[in-house]
Amino acid sequence: MDEMTQLRELRAGAPAPDRSALAPGRQRLTDAIAGKRQGRRLRADWRIASLGAAVAVTVAALLGTQLLDASDPRSTGPATVAGDLDLSGPAQTLGRAADFLEDLTPPPEPRDDQWIYTRQVIGQPEPATGDAQRGKVQYDPDSWTPYGNAAAEKDGSDDDRSARQIYRAANALPADPAALLAEVRDLYPSGADTPESEGAQTFRGLGVLMESYPLAPAALARIYRAMATVPGVEITDHLVEDAAGREAIAVTREEEGTHQRRELLLSPYDYSYAGLRFVVAEDHEMKLPEGTEGIDPKLTAGDITLTEARTAAAVVDAEGDKP
Repeated sequence: MDEMTQLRELRAGAPAPDRSALAPGRQRLTDAIAGKRQGRRLRADWRIASLGAAVAVTVAALLGTQLLDASDPRSTGPATVAGDLDLSGPAQTLGRAADFLEDLTPPPEPRDDQWIYTRQVIGQPEPATGDAQRGKVQYDPDSWTPYGNAAAEKDGSDDDRSARQIYRAANALPADPAALLAEVRDLYPSGADTPESEGAQTFRGLGVLMESYPLAPAALARIYRAMATVPGVEITDHLVEDAAGREAIAVTREEEGTHQRRELLLSPYDYSYAGLRFVVAEDHEMKLPEGTEGIDPKLTAGDITLTEARTAAAVVDAEGDKP
């Protein structure tokens, strides 16, 4: 019997937790794995640095946090409404994405009284060696947040901005890539106690910004052009699969000191944000923090330690509305 199966059987009879119940525990485990408390400004992206592998292996196995596969249909090939894809490199792929977005007619900014609806799928870790015994549980992945979130705006922290604040900050980003990246680092700074290279901070900040909904097409185009200039950013030369089973473009960067790479996923149909993956870049053994009970996970290059997909996003008039 393999390690993952043994860990799953420990929780075989436990009920599936909901998102609100999981969030605090997930953050505490994240902080423990990182060996320190993270500052608030880093909590906007809890999937930082080396915690991706340990969170995926321990949380998914011990708590059973996976969702069922989404019902969205798979795409059928690389020829899309955006034209034939060019996956030859960051400048080519992201430049073409920016060209496509700049030709779109921007929708109006949401009203202050409207809500942002999103639906997210979180996938179970996928060992490169395969694990046919994996079980699945589900919880409601739908969420609603007010576009003009007064409480978030009053808080004023880096990781708790409202959708309205992010929309307007993205619209104000400059066209010059270097200037844009500097502003993104100001928007999403590193925590004082968390070592992070400038490239890692920049790519993380771009991912947090891209994940916000909505963003004006022209703003997203500027973000993509700037992302292509970040050192270490690459494009996977084939479409990958996201947590919902859809094909996606992978914009990647290896995370220094973590043995893994962060992958921002884009839709090949309209270049919108599709999700996120962390993928092991080289074989290694992940040591659990001192005093933590469990099996030290052995990770293999190609293991997917975290994968999540956004399968729906829309502006709606009231909490509970769906498009």
